[in-house]
Amino acid sequence: MNIVTNLKEWKTIRQSLNSKTIGFIPTMGNLHDGHLSLCEKSKADNEITVVSIFVNPTQFNQKKDFANYPRTVDLDCKKLDVDFVLLPEKNEIYFDNYEIQLTETNLSLDLEGQFRPVHFTGMLTIVLKLLNLIHANRAYFGEKDYQQLLLVKKMVEALFIPTEIIGCETIRAEDGLALSSRNSLLNKNQREKAKLFPQLLNSNLSAHDITEQLISLGFKVDYIVEKWQRRLGAVWLDDVRLIDNFRLC
Repeated sequence: MNIVTNLKEWKTIRQSLNSKTIGFIPTMGNLHDGHLSLCEKSKADNEITVVSIFVNPTQFNQKKDFANYPRTVDLDCKKLDVDFVLLPEKNEIYFDNYEIQLTETNLSLDLEGQFRPVHFTGMLTIVLKLLNLIHANRAYFGEKDYQQLLLVKKMVEALFIPTEIIGCETIRAEDGLALSSRNSLLNKNQREKAKLFPQLLNSNLSAHDITEQLISLGFKVDYIVEKWQRRLGAVWLDDVRLIDNFRLC
């Protein structure tokens, strides 16, 4: 596995790979089995697999949230079994001081966009930069962040980017909680309560009744809605925010 920290070095490497099919997984690190499942899918589909690890400051609403995001690069690299890991530096990614931004004006205003107003502009901007750097045949995203997946697909289509965006099924813990880097922020009691969120979200109850039950259990609910043939939810357990979704039958 090759670890690349310099974008000039990566561009030289990328030119040497022109005859290979390339799969790409963009991450912010603190990798779990969900990320690794994307890597396995990419390795099955492509000759070369590239993973990026970059905690992107522009998609965080609060500086505290950015500061507290788990950073485990050394452990992440030990978990990975791919061809290349790209570890770009902020000053190279945002050499323009984030003066160029990519904004979507419809889908991004709903749900996550309503509660995290700068998030999707930062997300789309960094994904576009990375796609332009990697020039992958395929890029892999988990369905847990379903609105993000829809926006990335929309961006690629609108900007004629020749990378196929592939959504992959959410990977869950044995108790049903969707795997997420933020789960590591939960203490033991919070982790035990957190499993009730996917259980209720995937129940036969109405969105209103799910909301009421979650509130009674001590969750703060941002939204429980049904759209895009999914039931989607976002909740807080104290200062930890969880999102999830399930396909409607």
